[in-house]
Amino acid sequence: SLLARLGYKADSVVNGSEAVTAFGDRNYDLVMMDLQMPVMDGLEATRMIRQDPDLSTVQVFALTGLAMKGEIELFLADATLYLELFGIVAIVIVGVAIVISQSQSNTTGAPVAPGATTPINILSSGRTLGNANAPVTIDVYGDFRCSACFVFTTNGTEKSLVDNYVATSKAKLVWHDYLTIDAGDGATASRDAANAAWCAADQGKFWVMHDWLYANQSPTENASAFTMPRLSDIGKAAGLDMSKYQTCLDQGTHDAAIAAEQTAKPAQVNATPSILVNGRYVAGANANSWPTYDLIKAAIDAALASPTPSGSAGAASS
Repeated sequence: SLLARLGYKADSVVNGSEAVTAFGDRNYDLVMMDLQMPVMDGLEATRMIRQDPDLSTVQVFALTGLAMKGEIELFLADATLYLELFGIVAIVIVGVAIVISQSQSNTTGAPVAPGATTPINILSSGRTLGNANAPVTIDVYGDFRCSACFVFTTNGTEKSLVDNYVATSKAKLVWHDYLTIDAGDGATASRDAANAAWCAADQGKFWVMHDWLYANQSPTENASAFTMPRLSDIGKAAGLDMSKYQTCLDQGTHDAAIAAEQTAKPAQVNATPSILVNGRYVAGANANSWPTYDLIKAAIDAALASPTPSGSAGAASS
């Protein structure tokens, strides 16, 4: 590698938890920490490293290959915190071409098939994934235009929840639409995408459409990704019955129900993605972050230890 040719010894790991473990094996002079990783993200890993007084002076570069709207603002909103965590904060755009081609595609031409897909062998009903009698309910409040929701969905957190809890009937996952971006820019693309997903749910394919919508989301959360013609193309590519889907899409069949959901959300939900476990809000590590897999896992495990399961924070069967 380039670092080896320059005379440096470098080790690589695939998630934040492994990064923390690596420091137990040897000392390092410099860490290049990806902000978004499965299992444990870079922010939480750096916090844990910083808890060791002997490692407080290790230089940590914060890296991101996403460079999406909202991520820069996250740093600027709490600059002091990040300067305390990281010796140097470097928002570096890496592998943009790969990120865009494999995940958030262009908004014209043939829709791109999702790289991350919900397992088709798991039972679902409407916007609920998993066994309806599962003892734990995971409520997810999201927006199909939301770049943070894209990261949550495609970078491992949602997949880990599905694999470890939903597929084993320990929990069910319930989707709720929270149209934060429409509220900010005055567009209707988030609502139209939500309606498209509900129209797919009418055919028993909500989670299929969920995956296709995220695969074709705009990297900048632009409304142009989900114009009505584009949503029609995505539905066709997703294999929906177009004679039913197109009518549902054009008529905005579920718009009223989606609007009602905006006022029915729990008071703690004020951003996307937001997560509740058996009706209890799961906070992120700080006010400007969504919860990591480990935080959600801890909440689920605590709920499983409780003898009284509770239902979804809101109805999501349609």
